[in-house]
Amino acid sequence: MGPSATRDGLSTPSALRLPAVGHSRTDRSQPGVVIARASLPENRLLAALPPAAWRRLAPDLTRVSLAFGEVVHQPGAAARHVYFPDECLISLLVVLEHETLLEVGLVGREGAVGAGAALGNPTAPVRALVQREGSALRCSAERFRREMKRSPALARAVERHTHASMATAMQIAACNRTHLLGPRLARWLLMMSDRGASEDLRLTQGLLADMLGVQRAGVTVAASALQRRRLIRYSRGRMKILDPQGLRATACSCYEVIRRLLDGAR
Repeated sequence: MGPSATRDGLSTPSALRLPAVGHSRTDRSQPGVVIARASLPENRLLAALPPAAWRRLAPDLTRVSLAFGEVVHQPGAAARHVYFPDECLISLLVVLEHETLLEVGLVGREGAVGAGAALGNPTAPVRALVQREGSALRCSAERFRREMKRSPALARAVERHTHASMATAMQIAACNRTHLLGPRLARWLLMMSDRGASEDLRLTQGLLADMLGVQRAGVTVAASALQRRRLIRYSRGRMKILDPQGLRATACSCYEVIRRLLDGAR
């Protein structure tokens, strides 16, 4: 499933301070830091910040490159950082007996991973696994907590995101319990697409089985059925969505419920 060590607390050679880009005025409270509203990251939670809150927080953000399969939080371990994906996607996984995994959430550029630490919960409740490689912005949980206390708008945005994440986890749990694997697989692929993944996805049968809480043989059968209907193309660890509209028609009703939760968190 990828690296077992967490990234939090480790040195990251690929980490870079958030660059000063664009052409705008310099924030006099932070000498040398150029703040350009047009150059905000793609992460929607950060992009929605009022200008003053962004000016305060920007110097403390670090851009990191996250690899496919990397673990950034482990359940029960201290969550010292908050991650704001812009290119990457991060799955939230409950770890059961014998390292059995079950996905309960998926975070992309709409939200953050580790925001619970900023809300006063020092340990991570789930494993956070990079599902799609790419960049994210990272901030220490303590620094983000201070900014939340200072910025009511940021606190409200985090509360909306946290509510949506909890509701999504409950919906996925119900989905895994009641719906057939084919519609669940369609729902999961659409969730990936909605959160910024391209329609050409890097996936393995083992990874899909963990995400959906089933055996690999079940994934093979479900993916083959979708492929025969020309909704996807699947071969050698890659899956391409060919017909998004047809996939929506195939997905279980949970997809629309989760999509509305995502829209409501913005």
